[in-house]
Amino acid sequence: MIFAHDTQVALQAAVQLANSAGDPDGLASADDLGEFFADLGYSGRLDGDRAELEAVRALRPRLRELLVADRDTAVSLVNTMLTETDALPQLVRHDGYDWHLHCVEPDKPLAVRILAETAMAMVDVVRAQELSRLGVCADEGCDGVVLDLSRNRSRRFCSTACGNRNAVAAYRARQSDDED
Repeated sequence: MIFAHDTQVALQAAVQLANSAGDPDGLASADDLGEFFADLGYSGRLDGDRAELEAVRALRPRLRELLVADRDTAVSLVNTMLTETDALPQLVRHDGYDWHLHCVEPDKPLAVRILAETAMAMVDVVRAQELSRLGVCADEGCDGVVLDLSRNRSRRFCSTACGNRNAVAAYRARQSDDED
């Protein structure tokens, strides 16, 4: 494992959120937000209202900027996010997960918790000098964020759809070359 479980989950959540801003919008309703909350194992407060949805949606450009930033820019963004959220890291254990870090109270708004947890996850990424595990999708028509947690650093596409589209295009190109 490259990173601790809570770091991986926070990074996956940030990437999923950043990539949800496409067309169609992957975070269009409070139900979508509730599903995101449950799927990624968030704990604490969930209001489930329009205001919370809009606050989380508003994070997406900031998360994307952080996830594709160079190291020095990422450090500056992380420090700003940690200051904004009044982050105070503490070890907690809950819901079957052993000791891990939380850095804001569970009753803080979800958007604040997401921002703080993403910033804390990026602390680990920066300190481990692993920013190369984050990048932009290799599909020419896509600008999705890619999180590569594989051992051999082979992940190039943000989704199976982008990978399949490129595999099909490469196959067709080979077939075309063979016909010539």
